[in-house]
Amino acid sequence: MEEGYELDLTYVTERIIAVSFPQDCFEETYLRNLRDVTRMLKSKHTDNYLVINLSERKQELTKMNPKTLDTGWPDFHAPPLDKICTICKAIENWLNADPLHVVVIHCRGGKGRIGVVISSFVHFTDVSASADQALDRFAMRKFYDDKVSALMTPSQKRYVWILNSLLSGSIKMNTSPLFLHCIIIHGVPHFDPAGVCQPYLKVYQGMQVVYVSGVYEEYCAFLTIAYRYSLFCLQVKCFHKSSLSERDDIFRVQFHTGAVQAYNLVFQKDDMEHANKDARFPDYGKVELVFSDGPERISGGFFCVVVRSC
Repeated sequence: MEEGYELDLTYVTERIIAVSFPQDCFEETYLRNLRDVTRMLKSKHTDNYLVINLSERKQELTKMNPKTLDTGWPDFHAPPLDKICTICKAIENWLNADPLHVVVIHCRGGKGRIGVVISSFVHFTDVSASADQALDRFAMRKFYDDKVSALMTPSQKRYVWILNSLLSGSIKMNTSPLFLHCIIIHGVPHFDPAGVCQPYLKVYQGMQVVYVSGVYEEYCAFLTIAYRYSLFCLQVKCFHKSSLSERDDIFRVQFHTGAVQAYNLVFQKDDMEHANKDARFPDYGKVELVFSDGPERISGGFFCVVVRSC
């Protein structure tokens, strides 16, 4: 990379280009690099390229590249399933419309979002792929394995797995909403030498907060508040209330209840953001979510949080 440049531009295939910028690069540097990339794209591909923007909407990006599709979602998170499908369909339609068309996947921040799109597109086109696309598909898989797989979060990989499972028919979408009744945390992280942990939880429907718990003691706590939210795109975040700072992250998980085949869902340490890289979270630790198909199916219809030291 030349001096003064903070970007990674890779031709994944002859017609799919990945362009990523670090989140912490100066805005002036980003815009200068973006102008140079835009000149290169116009010189090589004229107006035959479509930009798929995976980060936040940028007015400068759209001004320089009028054919831009803004599809961004928060960094290090998984996108909604329908957004993944929309992106894959847009890529497929653009490439099929003209053999000169190319797609530019743009991202500022973590490259995990690029990994989500590349791996999802491979699965999305499994059914319709022809023999002459074998080299392109091999190149996409190699790019995924070599460049971005290790940078993806557990939830990002989980959503790609869900999409692949739905497309292949190995699982069927559960179209009925599930009701979350209980979260059980097995194994308490030690945030100081005394082993103190004061967890509290936030539950999200997509990116919207629908429930915030109180702060719990280590061993057991029940919250007797009726909880009747039905969920599809579920996100649970757990924090430790620290006396030194506002909070520490314990874990985060995202899941789509349409892919839940039973009423209990268990996430091991390696399945959760933050916990998977935190030595304070015990290796045997896990988080269990208990669902039902109706708010009254579990006694009282109450939501509870249970924290267990083992």
